[in-house]
Amino acid sequence: MSKLKSGAADALHGVLRDGMTLAVGGFGLSGIPADLIEAVRDSGVRGLTVVSNNMGVDGKGLGILIEAGQVRKVIASYVGENKLFAEQYLAGLLEVEFTPQGTLAERLRAGGSGIPAFYTKTGVGTLVAEGKPLAEFDGETYVQERAIRADVALVHAHTADTDGNLIYRYTARNFNPVVATAGAVTVAEAEVIVDPGALDPNHIVTPGVYVQHLVQASNRTKDIEQRTVRPRLEPLPA
Repeated sequence: MSKLKSGAADALHGVLRDGMTLAVGGFGLSGIPADLIEAVRDSGVRGLTVVSNNMGVDGKGLGILIEAGQVRKVIASYVGENKLFAEQYLAGLLEVEFTPQGTLAERLRAGGSGIPAFYTKTGVGTLVAEGKPLAEFDGETYVQERAIRADVALVHAHTADTDGNLIYRYTARNFNPVVATAGAVTVAEAEVIVDPGALDPNHIVTPGVYVQHLVQASNRTKDIEQRTVRPRLEPLPA
């Protein structure tokens, strides 16, 4: 059966349900699976737990799921760019589990590797460690962190073949590889899709065995979360 679907809605048909855990690749607005996120919004599923580095910004990225009231809980390392997110959290409409960025990446990686938990020094002595088991190794205290397994993982790749092998581009690689392995079902969108055997095996980052469904990403403007530039300097007089 072909992994390539006709569109994002087709790729997610029969995959989504209320109350599920959704892991989503991307960092800010870089490397986010925008088409798949929009398809989740359009599906109307609710009560979602979303695992992602952050929740995008108001009106873009995962922010559109916040706007639609579809998210019940967020597991993320940063949420400071989304005002509506803050409003819903303060109003008690949204549960938030903050996780240090490296710990979040490792929790996803562990979930994809069949490792149920691991120990780290990050967060020891802070609110992050509250209620979690502690252990001592070589005279140092570590906190136990549980792996994350998602019902569905959504990722964005630059290039894929129809077998689901994925290659990412530059910083858009970010969280996508670890998210891709952490889903019971992984759906990928890719900007370029080629025939099997066309990719150099040495360049493949996510093997197709992790990907169940694949869709062609739409040609859209890639938004930038924040743009900071220096004033243009006037040329010196001749």
